[in-house]
This record gives sequence, C-alpha cells and structure tokens, in this order.
Amino acid sequence: MAEKIKNEQKLSFGFNFRSAIPIGALIITLLTEILIPNNQEAKYRELTNFRSVLFFALIISVILFTITLFYKNFRSKYSHKGWFIGGFILFFNILNVVTVKFLLLPQIYFPSLNRVLNVYIEDRQFLLKCMGSSFSLLIEGLIFGTVVGVFTGILVGWSLNWNYWLYPIIRILGPIPSSTWIPLALVLFPTPRWAAVFLIAFGVWFQITILTSSGIQSVKKSYFEVSSTMGATNLQNLFHIAIPDALPSIFLGFFNATCSSFVALMAAEMLGVKAGIGWYINWQKEMISYPNVYAGLVIIAVFCYLFITLQFKVRDKLLGWQKGVIKW
Repeated sequence: MAEKIKNEQKLSFGFNFRSAIPIGALIITLLTEILIPNNQEAKYRELTNFRSVLFFALIISVILFTITLFYKNFRSKYSHKGWFIGGFILFFNILNVVTVKFLLLPQIYFPSLNRVLNVYIEDRQFLLKCMGSSFSLLIEGLIFGTVVGVFTGILVGWSLNWNYWLYPIIRILGPIPSSTWIPLALVLFPTPRWAAVFLIAFGVWFQITILTSSGIQSVKKSYFEVSSTMGATNLQNLFHIAIPDALPSIFLGFFNATCSSFVALMAAEMLGVKAGIGWYINWQKEMISYPNVYAGLVIIAVFCYLFITLQFKVRDKLLGWQKGVIKW
C-alpha cells in the first residue's frame, strides 16, 4: 500500500508555471539573436553558432518541462530553480546584445559568447590536458592538506598541551597567503610540482585545522561525563564522541578549503608548471586573448561547482543521522 502511494506521488500529473520559465527565457534569447543583426565590426566566427546552441538548449528545456508534467518530485525541484535558470539565460542574452549586437563594450576585453564557445572547439585537446593536470595537482594538495589539517586540528582541539604549543603557530602562519611561500617552496622541494602541491596543501591545512579544532572544543562536556561514567577511555571518547560530533565542522572546513584551494591553484601553476587551467589563463592573459581567459574561468567555475556538489552528496550520506538536529 505504501509503495503504491509512493508511485502515485511520483507519477502524478501537474503543471507549475515556474517550470516553463527557462523555455520562455530561451525563446526571448533566440528571437533576439535572430531579429537583431550582428554589428558589422564585431569579431564573429562561425566555428560555433550561438543560435544552434540556443536551439539545442531549447530542446533540452522542453524535454525537462515534459518530465515535470508527470513526475511530482522532479517538478518540485526543477520549478524551484525556474526563476534562477531563466534569469541566467536572460543575462547571457543581455551580454550577447551589448557585445556582438551593439558593441557597447570593447571587444578586446569583452568578447562575444560565440568567440568564447569557439575556444572549446579550437583548443579542446589542450584544454583537456590542462584540466587533467590541474585536477591531479588539486587532488594531491587537498589530500595532503586534509590529512595534516584533521590531524593537527584533533591535537589542538583535544589536548591542552598540544594546544599550548601549536595554536599560536597556527595563528601566525595560517593567515599568510599561500603565494607568499613560493620562494621558500622552490628551495625546499626538489621539483616545481611538489612545490605547487605544498602551496595548495598549506591553504587547505589552515582551514581544516581551525574548524576541526573548534568542532572538537564545542562538544558538550556532559557527553564525556556520561561516557566516562560508563567506563569509556580517553581514546574512546575521542573517536566515538568528539570526532563524530565535530564532523559537520570538519566538512565545513573542507568546503572552505576547497574554495581556497582553487585560488591557490592559480598561484601554484606559476611555478614552472607547463600545463593546467590556472597556467592556461595566465598564459592567455599575457597574450591578450580574453576569449580563452573567459573559457578557462568558466571551466574552473564549473569544476568547482561540481566538486562542491559532490562533497555535499558525500556529507549528506555520511551525516544523514544528523538531519533534523543540525541545520546545514
């Protein structure tokens, strides 16, 4: 009976106006692209046709809208984002108008969307190589920084002796930007790659150390009193009470560290690394090739969004027992 009700909720037919907003925004953008001619002086290459991209996006939106008519859960999630998706599409429409249609902005710094899309076709192989290099560098830095950060945070948050010696050092070294350690990193490490990993790991280490220690220190003392009364040892209190209770703070530190690691990545890829998205952006900026710069920035933004989304999924899976107790 419960399974039948669940299936009926999933397949219930319904319409939500917000689910159709992306379709309306795409139609407006497509009509603008068709009816308003491009400025004759605009640099516009036909390698990628912005109009074709809009047609493809419109087909996808119609398919998604059709799905919302029959699936209640998907309709609820998709309609909630309807205004945002529609506004995002209209933003690109305005950007297309002020660049390639009327040339209200200088082309050298504000290229048309068409020129940015062309980069993904012309430089696709090299961009894939740069993405692979940046991904491996970022993962290595995150792993080293996370392991050391969690370990240091546990020491500082759990032990008064370690807190006495380590916390002042963390407060002094932590706020220093990773880029200022470039000369020392090049001297200490045998290769530029290991120096780049250190710069990323350093920024990650500080964020995770601070939030891990604060999470452990904020655990209610009554939990330890009860467990100690029941015969728990000091290590059992640490691993079965302190660390599990501090996991939300540890994950928050990991989220913050991930964002800062992308900033450190830009500086890290200047240390003799010959590939990577950060290196690619700096190289294209020196060549005054701003379509390539924006294409690289879009890749970093999408990569960061997907990485953060994956972390949220992992957190929700591991900390599902805390839903309703802790508000994310």
